[in-house]
Amino acid sequence: MHVSVRRPRRTAPLLAALAVSAAVATTLALPTSASAAPTAVDCATGHICFWTGANFTGSKCSWDTADPDWQSGDVRCSWAATTNVKSVWNAGTGDFSGVAYYKGANYSDRVGCTRQQQGGNLAGTYKVRSHKWITGSCG
Repeated sequence: MHVSVRRPRRTAPLLAALAVSAAVATTLALPTSASAAPTAVDCATGHICFWTGANFTGSKCSWDTADPDWQSGDVRCSWAATTNVKSVWNAGTGDFSGVAYYKGANYSDRVGCTRQQQGGNLAGTYKVRSHKWITGSCG
């Protein structure tokens, strides 16, 4: 009688390890909802950015300082007088808690505020004409 001893194949554990490694790599490569917005937004670090379209699309105006009048300040926003703001991203860093924005020049008629490293779609029912960095509550 001939008895053969069969050694276990090492291919199965190797394939299983490769499958787990591929799954981990794929999971790490997929963006999470928390990290997707900042990387998808074209707004330089330290700036506040406003867009004419939802989801950070359309024409954009951005600043790294306060501006009392978007239509005649140091940085002019060409579409501000005729087009409503639809989205905003605050890429600010440092001591400020957020950016408040206003319908009127010289920071009059506040309509919103966005905290640092946050933003999103706005109601799109108003034009913005000025903004300033604030240290108080954005609420």
